[in-house]
Amino acid sequence: MSSKLHYKIQGQGKPILLIHGLFGSLDNLGLLARDLCQDHQVISVDLRNHGRSAHFDQHSYTDQAQDIVQLLEQLELKNLIVIGHSMGGKVAMMLSSLNAELVQQLIVMDMAPVAYEVDRHSNVFAGIQEVAQHKPTLRSQAMTLMAKHIEMDGVRQFLSKSLYKEGEVLQWRFNHQALHHQYSQIMTWQPLAANPVSTLFIKGANSDYIQGQHQGAIMAQFPNAKAHIIANTGHWLHAEKPDMVLRVIRKFIAQK
Repeated sequence: MSSKLHYKIQGQGKPILLIHGLFGSLDNLGLLARDLCQDHQVISVDLRNHGRSAHFDQHSYTDQAQDIVQLLEQLELKNLIVIGHSMGGKVAMMLSSLNAELVQQLIVMDMAPVAYEVDRHSNVFAGIQEVAQHKPTLRSQAMTLMAKHIEMDGVRQFLSKSLYKEGEVLQWRFNHQALHHQYSQIMTWQPLAANPVSTLFIKGANSDYIQGQHQGAIMAQFPNAKAHIIANTGHWLHAEKPDMVLRVIRKFIAQK
């Protein structure tokens, strides 16, 4: 059976799997991939409903993790280092829980194994819908439409990477209808049984995704976890300070 997921493989060596976050694609972790593929085999994936992967109505973490299990079985890979950012971090945690032999080391970037408030991305969805309704033909028009709802230029720039031309009209590569419909699934989390996998949580110092109050939930689910804070970064720590993030990642994976 062929994989539901679009993926890219770079380099040779011990395999590393990179998993992007909500509204993203495999290109989002490209800075990490280009460095790590110098001495590892790096597999970058588009999650379901993102990038060039298949679209589905469902978007649970179990579904997303099972997609990856199927891909790794197809590629005949196991004992991977798995790195996930944001929503991709939760997919990575679920993957490790579902199939322990696939994940030798787990690195979660700026995400905790907890439920988050369900209105965190309401302005983003409004901006996405504005573009979908007005069918712009120019990227500049799409940026103006998004600006009605999305204040931060960095967020608009990030989203614009998922625009492509369908005829004369710009369309979203991600399945925004399914993501909106399944948003409560994306923001929720059912605690996992304690998992002994060697785990590193990397937090952006200025981000609120990992907080002190989450420490109990982290240690209950991942008792063999360490944490590292990257100073002067937010949720997009790997884009803001890639060299520092890569140093932390390489130090952690060298310990195995």
